[in-house]
Amino acid sequence: MTTIAPAGWYPDTTTAGMMRWWDGTQWTDHRAPVVSETVEQQAKSEELSTTARRQRRLSGRAARDRVIELEALVERHGLREFGEIDAYRARVEGEAAEIQTRARNEHEALLAQWDKAVGRLSKEHEKLSAFNQTLTAEIERHKKEIVDLRDAASLQELGIFDYEHAAESSAVLAGQLEELRSRVKDAARSGNATSATQGFTFNNSAAKGRKFVNDMSKILLRAYNAEAENCVKTMRAGNLAAAQLRLVKVAEQISRQGKMIDLRITPYYQDLRLRELVLAAQHLQTLQAEKEREREHRAELREQKKAEQELAREHERLEKERSHYLAALAALEANGDLEGAERMREKLADVDRAIEDVDYRTANIRAGYVYVISNIGAFGENMVKIGMTRRLEPMDRVTELGDASVPFRFDVHSLFFADDAVGIENMLHTTFAAERVNKVNLRREYFRVTPAQVLEALKAHHVELIEYTLEPAAEEFRISTAT
Repeated sequence: MTTIAPAGWYPDTTTAGMMRWWDGTQWTDHRAPVVSETVEQQAKSEELSTTARRQRRLSGRAARDRVIELEALVERHGLREFGEIDAYRARVEGEAAEIQTRARNEHEALLAQWDKAVGRLSKEHEKLSAFNQTLTAEIERHKKEIVDLRDAASLQELGIFDYEHAAESSAVLAGQLEELRSRVKDAARSGNATSATQGFTFNNSAAKGRKFVNDMSKILLRAYNAEAENCVKTMRAGNLAAAQLRLVKVAEQISRQGKMIDLRITPYYQDLRLRELVLAAQHLQTLQAEKEREREHRAELREQKKAEQELAREHERLEKERSHYLAALAALEANGDLEGAERMREKLADVDRAIEDVDYRTANIRAGYVYVISNIGAFGENMVKIGMTRRLEPMDRVTELGDASVPFRFDVHSLFFADDAVGIENMLHTTFAAERVNKVNLRREYFRVTPAQVLEALKAHHVELIEYTLEPAAEEFRISTAT
């Protein structure tokens, strides 16, 4: 075992077993225990020292630079023991790790902030894109509105306005009306609404002649369209023919006034405006028919209610009468009056049959009275009304029909009870459907037939009749006309 000393370390003369560092100029306070090694290690160490000395000689400049670097480190950190160096290294490494962790956390926080910022910018970009699309759509819509306004203005010069039409509220006719109005506007734009001469000159000027023809065409077409609009607005359910005739006369008048330039409304345009009147009349007629059906339905409900009330009152009356008969029967039987009791039982049976009849008619809504009546003073000789009623007193219904709405009372040709009065009434209505007076409102049960024809239909369907009068008395009418 020999003692070896690394380069720069020498035995400490002041302390046994210790070595001291010589920095090349002076002794330092750095000390370390003496390190022993084997001969082999010593040889290797000497070889390394030799190699090191050789390298130091070869790289003296690098050594000096290294010395300078080490001196700077010593000046910055001071001279420390080996244990202190390890602790210092551990502390520095811990601080470095802490700094690295803090730097990584700050980096991640910055990345998160960056992601949030990118997300906000992305949302802002989407909002701006949507806003841009909205603005683009608004611009396009306003451009279209400008075009539509210009088109509307040009059409208004020709008297074509978007006014309220009766058929607009119709689910069936609204589409036809829209298509028809589009064709009217196209015809006015393209000049197909009017026709006039092409070679007219004014003051020997063809250009002035064309301008005169165009101006006159616009003025007269505007007047025609205004009249067509008025015809639609004043349309009623029954005056289609009058409105069409009025519009035809306007076209004829324009032809007379524009005779000098052969100006007239084209047949194509005239047909379009006449069809517009037809659509309005169809819708108004439909509305009127619906109102009539609703009115007649309400009248039918009132009639049914009256019948039900009459049956209820009759049932109540009969029940009271039955109670009286029962009380009287009990008294007669108690007094031993057998004959009187038998007569009372007969009356009681009649009441029971009446109650059963009322109950049957209440339960069977098809049972009732069929009537065939006429009013020659109001409607002529060849017209009858065929209907039915569930009233207890059917003549009450006939009397109501002959109120102040007609000048004379109705005459009854037949009035009979039937278990299926509804079926018999429907059979007669079907038989004489072609002769029905009002083909729109089927509750208007008037037919252009004679009482004899109705009697033949009843016999053909084997309807049992007790009495049927062919000739009406019509007393009020005959007295009124006997002058």
